[in-house]
Amino acid sequence: MNKVKLLLTALLSVQLLASCDYSSGTNKEVSSEFEGETAYQGAALSQYNPAIELTFARESDDSLENLISQLPEETFEDNRWNRLYEQMLGIKIKYDWVAKGDLYHQKLSGAFASGDIPDVVRVNAQQLRMLSNAGLIQDLSAAYEQYASSFTKKILSQEGTGPFEAATVDGRLMGIPETSSSIEGAMFIWLRTDWLEQVGLKPPKTMGDVLAISKAFTENDPDNNGINDTFGLAVTQYLFDPVMGLAGFMAGYEAYPNLWIKDKSGKLLYGGIQPEVKEALKVLQNTYRDGQIDSEFGLKDGLKEEKLIAESHIGMFYGEQWGSLLAQTSRAAQPNAEWQAFPIVSVSGEEPMVPLRFSTSQFLAVRKAYPHPEAIVKLFNLHLEKNWGETAEYETYYSSPLPVWKLSPVTPFPAMKNLEAYRQIAESERTGDHSVLKDEASSIYKNIQTYRTGHVNKESGWGWERTYGPNGAFAILDQYMKNNQLLYESFVGPPTETMIVKQAILYNQQIETFVNIILGSPIDEFDRFVDDWNKLGGSRITAEVNQWYAERGSDFK
Repeated sequence: MNKVKLLLTALLSVQLLASCDYSSGTNKEVSSEFEGETAYQGAALSQYNPAIELTFARESDDSLENLISQLPEETFEDNRWNRLYEQMLGIKIKYDWVAKGDLYHQKLSGAFASGDIPDVVRVNAQQLRMLSNAGLIQDLSAAYEQYASSFTKKILSQEGTGPFEAATVDGRLMGIPETSSSIEGAMFIWLRTDWLEQVGLKPPKTMGDVLAISKAFTENDPDNNGINDTFGLAVTQYLFDPVMGLAGFMAGYEAYPNLWIKDKSGKLLYGGIQPEVKEALKVLQNTYRDGQIDSEFGLKDGLKEEKLIAESHIGMFYGEQWGSLLAQTSRAAQPNAEWQAFPIVSVSGEEPMVPLRFSTSQFLAVRKAYPHPEAIVKLFNLHLEKNWGETAEYETYYSSPLPVWKLSPVTPFPAMKNLEAYRQIAESERTGDHSVLKDEASSIYKNIQTYRTGHVNKESGWGWERTYGPNGAFAILDQYMKNNQLLYESFVGPPTETMIVKQAILYNQQIETFVNIILGSPIDEFDRFVDDWNKLGGSRITAEVNQWYAERGSDFK
């Protein structure tokens, strides 16, 4: 008992990221209404009779509360998804509590500390390991293997084996991963093309071109207002934000500062301590010294730095595919502002590797004594089926056009769905056959058309066109894939023992050191950081990561 208390006390300090015995329970095959529909046959969507109850804790936020406010006949516990789960599966969804922000995290930490957790709890990989070590959750290996539909297994495998490796502790699957999409972490260079034309430059082919554009955007009055009020490159204090971060910039120097990567001998190394990072930091230091980066970036989060883009003070940033939303903010004040995504580039001009962090960070774990562990798997099956399966009802359960998928307590999705939507749109435009557009692609294409046809609400379609259009971000991502440029993170296992204790400290030290170097600290501070990183736990973490890599089960090879 003392061991459990010790582990749970440690768990109180863990921040959420963003995000046994086996019993199959009593099941009854689903009603004859769905007989003949293969998606509903077998154990995957069998119905409990009598119905069972499944409790969760629910984190709310402003967007979810706003959604419910627009659906007067729906609440957290009584909505289309919960009614569907009860009708189809005989699973009654209940919430032990619903809370927002800090209050949610406090209540969750209290539940962990007391050991009184809901039947299902959403956790990150670190919390999953600690709850497993404390004996509070159960092995879901058999439940997943027996009850996951073939469609669910296909969808959750789109990210490879990584999400399941991250959820596996001591050879047991301790949580069902809500797989995220690593490929959507791919970086692009977002450029104001009207500024590019104003300064007389072409899109970049090398990092030298990127630096030339940054210099011109800073010094050559790209907004043509006669005032020295522009910067070349957007950067935030967190350095590796998904938009306005530096991961894509550094990749141009073969530096991958927030990835575990594989060396030539097959060993795993932390990219943040490699010499290529030092080279990239030196370039950024010079860029900052020349006034091409906002002098106050070290104090600004994404929202504050975004304001400079909205006010047309910055015309270039590195970011993910949704960077179009950020770019669009400048069009409110300057409707003629034009942006486009371009591929990231390298110093040599050769096609660079595009770093992709392992992105699955949330897992659904089941309380140790709960008698129906397979129930969570069935929820996954039905959620995926009704959104993307053969019997999908997209406008009822996914987008009405409100994002009603958020009402569900589980929200798995196909990691490739947005790239697939782009491919359907591209095929439709190439062949003229719009029948290839499935629900999501069709919805996106309609948004693009509002922009192209000059509809009165055309601005709402501008960002969609910049993301999914023929020259948009997904067209580039598709090319990244065809060129084998995607560099996936090599460590995808659960946090190691030393990571649990030291990772946050080491990462904060990394960010602080890198920011200080960009601001002007001697470049040799990087070498001292590397020494400190190793001494303060990095060497031990590296050994643990490589031990995990060497011991990976044959199922994950």
